[in-house]
Amino acid sequence: SHFLLEQTLPNLNGMDTILEVGAGSGHHFPYVKKNFSTYIMTDGSIEMPAIAAEKYSQEVSSGFLAIKQQDATCLSYPDGSVDRLIATHVLEHLPEPVNVLKEWNRVVRPGGLISIVLPCDPGLLWRLGRHLGPRRNAKKLGLAYDYLQAAEHINSIFNLVVFIRHHFEFLTESWYPARLPAPDLNLFYICHIRTI
Repeated sequence: SHFLLEQTLPNLNGMDTILEVGAGSGHHFPYVKKNFSTYIMTDGSIEMPAIAAEKYSQEVSSGFLAIKQQDATCLSYPDGSVDRLIATHVLEHLPEPVNVLKEWNRVVRPGGLISIVLPCDPGLLWRLGRHLGPRRNAKKLGLAYDYLQAAEHINSIFNLVVFIRHHFEFLTESWYPARLPAPDLNLFYICHIRTI
């Protein structure tokens, strides 16, 4: 899904400052097209930014990558201060997703971009894939996988797509793998929102 997000990007002119929210240990960073001058990687946990800082120590020391602990629902950045915001597999975890989308929109300049990847959970293909792979492995380890997923993925893809379409007029959407706009037939929803 990280590769797909970057492959579906519209024109990237003027995207010098990128803010990634919920970045974890920096899994998305290697896929980002490198025509930016500043990349800010954030995560709400204490541990993940430390792991990312060690993983990307060379990029941090060169000055174009900053890694910070930051709450994705209440960002400390001024209005319109970044050109692009990236959120991969984040919005499904956060309470009050409409307020979160408004907060993300606040920090992106007019004409900037909000890039989002979401799992198509609880769509049929997502549930099937989860059953065939991670669920089986988790059960072998004695983990309550279904419980953990229910606690983590608190927002349904069906609702999130409605919220995004309602609040943003200028967006491009992609679905994978079926490419049809149907959560039951896909694993991932990808969108790029042009801010105004």
